[in-house]
Amino acid sequence: MHALLISTYELGRQPFGLASPAAWLRSAGWDVTCVDVSRDRLRREAIQGADVIGIHLPMHTATRLAGPVISAIKPINPSAKLCAYGLYAPLNAEWLRSLGVDAVFGGEFEEELVQYAAGLKACTTNDRPTAVPRLHFLVPHRDGLPALNRYATLQLGDGRTKIVGSTEASRGCKHLCRHCPVVPIYRGQFRVVAADVVLADIETQIVAGAEHISFGDPDFFNGPTHAMRVVEALHAAHPDLTYDVTIKIEHLLRHRDLLDDLVRTGCAFVTSAVESVDDDVLARLEKGHTREDFVTAAALCREAGLTLTPTFVAFHPWLTLDGYCDLLECVQELDLVDHVAPIQLAIRLLIPRGSRLLELEDIQALVGPFDGDTLAYPWSHPDSRVDALQQEVSHIVGVRTAGDRRTVFAEIAALASERAGRQYRPVPQQPTRPAVPYLSEPWYCCAEPNPDHLALV
Repeated sequence: MHALLISTYELGRQPFGLASPAAWLRSAGWDVTCVDVSRDRLRREAIQGADVIGIHLPMHTATRLAGPVISAIKPINPSAKLCAYGLYAPLNAEWLRSLGVDAVFGGEFEEELVQYAAGLKACTTNDRPTAVPRLHFLVPHRDGLPALNRYATLQLGDGRTKIVGSTEASRGCKHLCRHCPVVPIYRGQFRVVAADVVLADIETQIVAGAEHISFGDPDFFNGPTHAMRVVEALHAAHPDLTYDVTIKIEHLLRHRDLLDDLVRTGCAFVTSAVESVDDDVLARLEKGHTREDFVTAAALCREAGLTLTPTFVAFHPWLTLDGYCDLLECVQELDLVDHVAPIQLAIRLLIPRGSRLLELEDIQALVGPFDGDTLAYPWSHPDSRVDALQQEVSHIVGVRTAGDRRTVFAEIAALASERAGRQYRPVPQQPTRPAVPYLSEPWYCCAEPNPDHLALV
């Protein structure tokens, strides 16, 4: 019995979404081949020899990239059982089935995947219970995956880099932000991965060369006691190892007493989905924080010596040209220009199937029919100048991918000020300060499918 697990894209990290189910399948007696097509070509013989094929779809880009892979698989091995799993599989079940996928699994997919492979009835999108199952996780199997040095690196800003490993200490989220893809699957639930499993997975990657660990938890402080138990043990065993996490603004405020401990245990930076600095927009998105909360969190992190990396949904239906300039000015006033990846200034709101944004009447009136090519509901801004600005900003970011963040920010700010008819205030040069660490792969990436990259050999 042979299983083939495929990852198309996992934000430049070695895919946890292959390593974890590989352990489960092997424990059930399966031979498993893992292929990350973001790094290696998918070979015809791997497809031909598989009895079961699973494709991991953790995000929108990965799902779009999976289309040509699935289309190539079916003619080569039509008898193989073909499934898709991950956050975006249930959201796109209809589209996946139209391509020939037999079954889809969402959160906590490992046990269902093993049942499906064995021919047993497994829960699918049509009969999934409200409660997300609680699994006893196994230590992921990372053998057979591309080496860690082929993935994203931690850039320290002074020419030094670190090899990055990744893991998950928890899944899901107990919050219900309207635009978040975790919400339709987990519905406010989250599940922890046992600390010994997390630490064993990290240990394997340290042996393989990891010098920094990127935690993939949607929110590291959904369970702060569990999270701190993990990083305290990690720091005790490997005091030179650094890590990064994602934490909501409201959790940074609620657990401000833990910020010093994050720094002490080696947290290089914390990513937080700020999304907007407009309180009306934040309320619509049900983010759970305000602009002032963001300002306070930024001050608390700076006081603790913790690098805060905010992310944004910069372009959305409620944005004005003045509002975009206000976002840039807020980033500048908080001295966070170097902390913001330029792609964050170009991100446009994505509305996939299952999004809670579709509960809003103004969104219902704005969106068009679901687009099977983009796997989203298309929308145009009521003010065409905003959409035009988004295209211009995207172009600047696209041609300045490796550019200095402060220079790119200044170019975007000058353009936005011109389009809004406002006077541009140049970004002041800052005195020498410690460089801001960041991963070489942007935290959020909307890549277009590249059929040549996914060619079979």
